[in-house]
Amino acid sequence: MQRNYPVLHNHHATPILEKELTEKIIGAAIEVHKVLGPGLLESAYQTCLEYESKLRNIPLEHLVDLPLNYKGIQLDAGYMIDLIFDKRVIVELKAVERIIPVHEAQLLTYMRLTGIRVGLLINFNVPVLKDGIYRRVL
Repeated sequence: MQRNYPVLHNHHATPILEKELTEKIIGAAIEVHKVLGPGLLESAYQTCLEYESKLRNIPLEHLVDLPLNYKGIQLDAGYMIDLIFDKRVIVELKAVERIIPVHEAQLLTYMRLTGIRVGLLINFNVPVLKDGIYRRVL
């Protein structure tokens, strides 16, 4: 006897473009980490990741102001997103001993406020960069 099972749709499936784009971003970040290693300031990694991304033709915006909408009014609350790649992926960079919950909360808040569903939290202060990469999808 053949049964018809309902088709389950995963509403959180990441479109291929974001997957390909995050792979390109991670590749660029790994190259930066390979050249520089851990132990530098976040700003050094950001500058080099921006340069490496341009070399690889990955479109990005850097240090993007993020106004806060409070009761219908746009307020400058001092939020700034490190990098937004192709208006599809937010990247928050860190150079810290370890990632703590507030770092992830920061990324998720930026994603929620912008409507961008994919984010990467990249901590360059690790011996092997893959251990410092966190991918989140809303």
